[in-house]
Amino acid sequence: MLGVSFGYYVITPLSINFLGNYKVSAEIANSISMDSYINTVTVLSMSTGIIFELPMVVYFLSKLGILSPEFMRKYRKHAMVFNLIIAALITPSPDVTSQLLVAIPLFFLYEISIYVSKAVVSKKRRLEKAT
Repeated sequence: MLGVSFGYYVITPLSINFLGNYKVSAEIANSISMDSYINTVTVLSMSTGIIFELPMVVYFLSKLGILSPEFMRKYRKHAMVFNLIIAALITPSPDVTSQLLVAIPLFFLYEISIYVSKAVVSKKRRLEKAT
């Protein structure tokens, strides 16, 4: 819900404002249809909602033994570049501000995911020692 809210209340107004005020030339009128508006709101809200599920995905991948906190720390720089690419794909406008508004929470979610993975792996190791 936090991701959908973030997309709806933060990213969507910036993107709609940018797309509504964008002028190619004086001869070309900028008209936004209701279908285009609803599509933009839906895509932005749903995509940020899906992206904000990153800690949950990391939890399950760590539980299965596919992902470890060491791996995530080692490839942190690669993840930052990947986050910027994802943020560029989510935001419909070539506006750097809205791209960074998506990328910054993704960076924090990645860091939170490292701690989630660490907690899962350490709990798994404690259970293995106990048995």
